[in-house]
Amino acid sequence: MKFARVLSESREEILVAEVGGKLMRCEGASLIDPDLKMTDEVVKAEHFLAPVDPRALVCVAASYRAHIEECNLEEQPEPVVFMKNPAAATGHECPVVIPSVCADEVDYEGELAVVLSQDCHNVSEEEALERIAGYMVANDVSARIWQLERGGGQWIRGKSFDTFAPMGPFLVTPDEVGDPTDLKIKTVLDGETVQESSTKLMIRGVAELISFLSQGTTLLAGTVILTGTPEGVGWFREPRKLMRPGSTVRVEIERVGTLVNPVVAEK
Repeated sequence: MKFARVLSESREEILVAEVGGKLMRCEGASLIDPDLKMTDEVVKAEHFLAPVDPRALVCVAASYRAHIEECNLEEQPEPVVFMKNPAAATGHECPVVIPSVCADEVDYEGELAVVLSQDCHNVSEEEALERIAGYMVANDVSARIWQLERGGGQWIRGKSFDTFAPMGPFLVTPDEVGDPTDLKIKTVLDGETVQESSTKLMIRGVAELISFLSQGTTLLAGTVILTGTPEGVGWFREPRKLMRPGSTVRVEIERVGTLVNPVVAEK
C-alpha cells in the first residue's frame, strides 16, 4: 500500500491511502499507527505534506563508494552519522526555500528513506526489516558552505534549514517495495539527470544500518533514516551545478516513487 498525509481543499490535514489513482481517507493517529484503517471516502488534496512527522531524522553519510571518491574522502570502518532538524521535513511539490543566510551553495542529495514502525533498541540485522513501516523518497538538501566551513566541524546547521528535508509523496509499505538493497535511484535537476545509481551499491544495506544505529540507542517509532546519497552531487562537479531559485529537482526511486520540489528564495 501507499499512504500519505495531505491537506484537503478545506485545509484539513488528512491521512490517505492511494488506491487505483484515488486518495482514500484513513483513520488513525498517524501513518505508523498499527490500527490505521482505510475508509471509502475519496479525498481531493490541495497538496502533499511529508508522509510522517519525524520523531527524529537520522542520516547516514558516505554510503556509496563512488560518492566517497568524488568528495575526496576516506572510507570509514563504521557508518558516518549525522542528524537533521525534524522541522526541516516538507512534502512532495512543496518548495525548497533557500534562506537568505545561504550563499550560492545549496545542493541536492537523492536518497532512500526508511520509516520505523516501532521502537528499536539493540536489534539484530535479522530483526531490523520487521521494524520498518515503509520507505519514502527523500532529498537531503545541503548548504555546503555551512556544512563544510561554517559549522565548526558539525553538519547539522548546513543540513537543517527549513524545507531541507523533502520526502514523499508516499510512504510505501515493505511488501510493495521488496528488496530495499536493489532499487534504482535517480536525481534530475532542471531536466538533467545528475545522479543515477542503485541501492545495491550501498556499502551497508538497510538492515545493517538499522541494527548499527540501534546499538545502545533507542530509535523511536516514527524515526526517519536517510540512507545516504550516490555520486553526482553538484558541489563536487566541475563546474558546480547547484539548486537555485527557479530550479526544479526530481528524485526517483524504483518501486518507491517520484519526489518533485520547486526551489524558491526566502521572501
